[in-house]
Amino acid sequence: MTTPSVSVVVPAYNAARYLDTSIPSVLAQTWTDFELIVVDDGSTDATAEKVGSFQDPRVRLVSQVNRGLAGARNAGIRVARGEFIAFLDADDLWHPEKLARHVEHLRRRPLVGVSYSASAFIDELGHDLHLMQAPKLRGVRPRDVFLRNPVGNGSAPVIRRQTLHDIAFVSPREVTGEWWYFDERFRQSEDIECWLRIALTTCWEFEGLASPLTHYRVNAGGLSAALDKQHASWEAVVERARAIAPRFVARHEHQARAYQLRYLARRAVTMGDAAKALRLQARALRMFPAMLLREPARTLATLGASLALACLPTRTQEWSFRLARVCVGAWQRLPRKA
Repeated sequence: MTTPSVSVVVPAYNAARYLDTSIPSVLAQTWTDFELIVVDDGSTDATAEKVGSFQDPRVRLVSQVNRGLAGARNAGIRVARGEFIAFLDADDLWHPEKLARHVEHLRRRPLVGVSYSASAFIDELGHDLHLMQAPKLRGVRPRDVFLRNPVGNGSAPVIRRQTLHDIAFVSPREVTGEWWYFDERFRQSEDIECWLRIALTTCWEFEGLASPLTHYRVNAGGLSAALDKQHASWEAVVERARAIAPRFVARHEHQARAYQLRYLARRAVTMGDAAKALRLQARALRMFPAMLLREPARTLATLGASLALACLPTRTQEWSFRLARVCVGAWQRLPRKA
């Protein structure tokens, strides 16, 4: 059996309804030298049966008891054979040239350990929301990873196997003795913790591609919707980073915390919780008032959306948000350097 150049790891927990689109988006890649490892993370639906319905020999199923996203990704990494490891959450999709573009990028830039792309947002039904995650692409420093998470989401990165091996550690659970790459003690923010550990403890570089090669599904019922738990998990990441680089964290944590609160305020807007959105935005401004000067557009847009949600009638809200989404989406799609 030949060794594939790329191992695609898909964590799947009760994801049968999405696999009819996510798996074909991998099988349709123009880069065909890959293996697709779907990790059934203790599903109680037909996830395993759905994976078995794909007859492509590149598709492999790994089944385990539920261990969360970090545990599912770790299980996939441990059996992966590729030089590069790509992650796709089961409800997201890829552009057909995703793998080809990242493989070319990583081979052209040998110091880059984490290659990622912009992401286009889709709704629960897979419709384009005309919005993007447009991250910083070049010159990414550890502070950028801490403040902004340029990778964006768990379906955006393609990572050198060596990069993951360089941050591996033995599970603190003595009964398993497994190698962990993502820290399974985190049920949320496990990806941010991993990227920050790479940035703080290795010399590998982060670099992105401007094209939206990932289609990220906005799901109000997903993990990110639990704002209080998400915030607590992010704070745990800060403490984990503090143990590694205390001076670094002390220097940047107020700004990073303010940006995180502003992000959660935007999430509260999408959930329709105006009161929480306003409280979070107010806390962000008290924490780091300079954000209004450094990023006025993003900060005022978040505040404006929170106020609109609180003050405007529902129909006017919908019209305003739709117009704002079209304007922001058009600006995001202006030509930029790849």
